[in-house]
Amino acid sequence: MTPRIHGGTDALGPARWDFSSNANACGPCPLALQAVQQADATRYPDPSYTRLRAALADLHGVEAARVLPAASASEAIQRLTAWRARAGDRRVWTPPHAYGDYAHAASAWGLERVAGPALAQLVWLCDPGSPLGQGESGAAVQAALEGDARTGVLDCAYAPLRLRGASALDPAQRDCVWQLWSPNKALGLTGVRAAYAIAPRGSEAAVAALQALAPSWPIGAHGQALLLAWAQPAVQDWVAASRTTLAAWAQDLRALLARHGWACAPSDTAFGCARPPRPLDATALRARGVKLRDATSFGLQGWWRLSAQQPPALAALDEALQEQEREAVR
Repeated sequence: MTPRIHGGTDALGPARWDFSSNANACGPCPLALQAVQQADATRYPDPSYTRLRAALADLHGVEAARVLPAASASEAIQRLTAWRARAGDRRVWTPPHAYGDYAHAASAWGLERVAGPALAQLVWLCDPGSPLGQGESGAAVQAALEGDARTGVLDCAYAPLRLRGASALDPAQRDCVWQLWSPNKALGLTGVRAAYAIAPRGSEAAVAALQALAPSWPIGAHGQALLLAWAQPAVQDWVAASRTTLAAWAQDLRALLARHGWACAPSDTAFGCARPPRPLDATALRARGVKLRDATSFGLQGWWRLSAQQPPALAALDEALQEQEREAVR
């Protein structure tokens, strides 16, 4: 089984200056936070999520029957993989550098990871993806769309945080794949677990099959409140406005890393990967309250994933890197 490695809180607790998580550093979104805080936790949500599905369908301009609630993006990845494995799929493709839960779910269900999307029955697309923050390749998109026996899933977790460029899929192509949305990152509320998928057009029977694989109430009252807030125009406006701030912070982060001799990979988001000029002492950084995400588990040994953060965090990173440089010459 592939290990589960994530950014954010670890056994040492939350880091004061956390560059390891891709959550929107402008968050939490005030309106979404208020909605979560005011959620009625004394009652079960509607088990059919009727109002929630209608709100999300309206947001995306689709029929409510195409909306599949999920406990989180990770839960949806597990459930979608289980669904395809039960249907007889045996081969899966993931991007070369991607979120580890795709591979973990494949391993759990005995699916073989293959070298190219054209060889797979289940294809995971990320646009943009983590850790690099880059858009999906046109070849992978084309392969995912070819053949009735192939299932394509587009992870849209970071689509709301795209700072430049456009999706590799046009609207008609997006209607042919499963779209997986987990807005807690864009809203800066990753501790609230809730997500949903938009099924391909004409896949209502598949939605019913996936609902049958879920427990009752996969989303609790707080997650439902988060997603209902996400569907509000004012919250969408807040996310859009945050991208301007994130773009400036991302530019400052890359400039700082360049001053310290780091090589930065291209990124269309406020996070990305960079390689330091010498090995990094992550333990010493953590002791100073600074946490980065080691990209080795993504297949990028020697690289680190960092997200744009507010100016005080950037100053703390600058000071910590200066200290490591002084230690290196002693």
